[in-house]
Amino acid sequence: MKPLTLPTALLCLALIAVACGSDDPVANPATTVPVVTEAPTDSAPDNDGDVDAPVDLTATTAAPPTDPRAVRGDLNVASVRVELLAQIAEPIDTAVAANGELWVALREGLIVVLDPATGDRGDTVLDVSTATAAGGERGLLGIATDGEGLYVNYTDLDGNTNVVGYPLDADGRPGEGRLMLTIDQPFPNHNGGAMVIGPDNHLYIGVGDGGAANDPLAAGQDPTQILGSILRVDPTLDADETYAIPADNPFADGVDGQPEIFMIGARNPWRISFDPITNDFWIADVGQNLWEEVDLVLGANGWGIGGNLGWNLREGTNEFTGARPADNIDPVFEYPHEGSTPSGCSISGGVVYRGLAIPDLVGAYIFGDFCKSSIWAISIDGGAVVFKDLGGDIEDLVGVTADAAGELLVLTLTGEVHRIIPS
Repeated sequence: MKPLTLPTALLCLALIAVACGSDDPVANPATTVPVVTEAPTDSAPDNDGDVDAPVDLTATTAAPPTDPRAVRGDLNVASVRVELLAQIAEPIDTAVAANGELWVALREGLIVVLDPATGDRGDTVLDVSTATAAGGERGLLGIATDGEGLYVNYTDLDGNTNVVGYPLDADGRPGEGRLMLTIDQPFPNHNGGAMVIGPDNHLYIGVGDGGAANDPLAAGQDPTQILGSILRVDPTLDADETYAIPADNPFADGVDGQPEIFMIGARNPWRISFDPITNDFWIADVGQNLWEEVDLVLGANGWGIGGNLGWNLREGTNEFTGARPADNIDPVFEYPHEGSTPSGCSISGGVVYRGLAIPDLVGAYIFGDFCKSSIWAISIDGGAVVFKDLGGDIEDLVGVTADAAGELLVLTLTGEVHRIIPS
């Protein structure tokens, strides 16, 4: 199978920088926040746009009920602090290796081992620094591993997205890379970059709408373009082709859309993750001018397969260029760029906490915003979304991830890796 490419007829320069609001942390206790405007706040939309029963983060639990990781904590009383773990050049993403090692991706193109207990830097797992150039929204942007391969998402020297798979040897180290996908990027921003291995052992890939502003390619609502979507493929690095198309992908036959597409309507899905207990799928999609959003699709609903996140008809739950599509998946949480608490400029997701050190945080989705200095959390209590500012003093937050034990790490472009620990 040949790498995918897209036309690059539009070649104008886009502004990458975003305006930042106040960096003052929000001191309010946990408060209930409205979720959507069109649907009741005590429900989550499924992939058909209908309404399910109230969201319950333990409803699809795969762990024994006696497992403390499966018992939702009380976010209202959760108290944490951040502790500097390591100083390292522009950490952008992490992955937990099959042997439990924490692999940290650096935007310059390195993947290194980091000890989550001491912060000591270990081996260099992979070096693609000569194949990419970091800057703006470019560079090494995301990694994932399934124990058989290491999957790397970076922009090449021409600015185009490359997803490369590296088979792992008996020592768990990558061998020679195999190009899985190339995606032409018409502008230097909105490259996405998120990757994660799902509960179905498939590789999910977040792809932005191609950049500039306002989706000039109309990619978000066009499944014949691979931009503006969440992809799902089955890695097959030991076969002639580097991946297979899951048979239930919505356009698996390639007739009405790109066969790799899992859902459409994404603007710039910077980070995606699966709850390791419920298998629910969380998407942090960066907004345009006014709204940032968190999308939640339940594992019991097939993770929103064939769904539509709404862009560019919608920005969050708000009309942008058109009416709400029939198959729209409304965000479970949104916040504006200004005028309320919280507010920000660019969402940085995010994982559901399933560790043991902070029981009151269990089941909450932990995230932040690039323009703010606090760690944020949302949980679902009795069908209502509860928000809490957990505090912190962190500049240029680009992601919240977890180590092998499920304990939380915060990554920043200032070069700091923090741990979130009990207060």
